[in-house]
Amino acid sequence: MNKSFSFILPAIGAAILAVLSQLSFSIGPIPITLQTFAVGLIATIFKPREAVLSVLLYLLLGAIGLPVFAGGSGGFQALFGPSAGYLWAYLLFALVTSSLTGKDSKFYTVFLANLLGDTLVFVGGVIGLHFLAQMNFAQAISVGVTPFILPDLLKILAITLISIPIFKSLAFHPYFSNKNR
Repeated sequence: MNKSFSFILPAIGAAILAVLSQLSFSIGPIPITLQTFAVGLIATIFKPREAVLSVLLYLLLGAIGLPVFAGGSGGFQALFGPSAGYLWAYLLFALVTSSLTGKDSKFYTVFLANLLGDTLVFVGGVIGLHFLAQMNFAQAISVGVTPFILPDLLKILAITLISIPIFKSLAFHPYFSNKNR
């Protein structure tokens, strides 16, 4: 694989994540966004290194103040605010899901890998809400998980349905056709 390609992919992933993060609407302190969709899609398609670097670059861009987070927010403080647990857990989502998926993954494998990754985001979000927003765990689950279960299941289903055609359309490239993830 071309070395420059492995540097370009994280930038593409971070750009996708930044754009899809802007598609959001608030239902409380934590908005519904397409961030988890973007992370799941990136993690499903990219190898673990590039998937994690995509999320890390996205977090760095937000930390330096670029308006890449949900609702056009940015700044270092976002990484320590009420939704910080979600943001940091995207790194785990990317690593775990990418490690479990590849071009030959079955429908159920992609779905379950994304479900596991998304669950890690919920755990990170609840922990963040507990410690950073001083909510008890029941409140954190009520505010930070319950309203998002159905939307996230729909996002995971969408990722699962579109990842297979994406892999097929990218099969010509050595990065995506390489069986060794």
